[in-house]
Amino acid sequence: MSSPAPKPRPPGVPAPPGGHALRIDPAALRPAALPLPVVDETSAGGLVVSQRHGVHHAAVIARRNRAGRLEWCLPKGHLEGAETPEQAAVREIAEETGIEGRILRRLGVIDYWFTGDDRRVHKVVHHFLLGAVGGHLTVEGDPDSEAEDAEWVALADLSHRLAYPNERRLAEAARLVLLSGA
Repeated sequence: MSSPAPKPRPPGVPAPPGGHALRIDPAALRPAALPLPVVDETSAGGLVVSQRHGVHHAAVIARRNRAGRLEWCLPKGHLEGAETPEQAAVREIAEETGIEGRILRRLGVIDYWFTGDDRRVHKVVHHFLLGAVGGHLTVEGDPDSEAEDAEWVALADLSHRLAYPNERRLAEAARLVLLSGA
């Protein structure tokens, strides 16, 4: 069986290289992507601790990341209205864990960048060490229903439980502060 004869070309129109039709990527015809706007966000949270049988435990929460994977992390959330970071930390920890806490000291600040669908976000999170003064462990008070679970975890075990390296470093700093009695 012989292949069909090539179609005749109009005069002055060269054949494409290799005899193949030219294909243009439609994305190449769209205007270049515009830079995303940058938004600053401030949150606060931290470690609320309770001593049980001589061992310090911290209340941590499990929430879904943007990919849908469950991750254990420290409770935190956005400042509301004229709240200070300290006030927001106490409120957010109580909402997400059910534990009421009193601030013992500032632990540190973590800042990072991430990209959403329509913006780049520069996030600053203030972390505090709190002593538990009341409540019981539950995620039922979380108004956003982001926290799916909460657990008391021994401070020495947080490095194996927390998903984020910066939070693991804060937990270790809290452990050292509590060991020193400061």
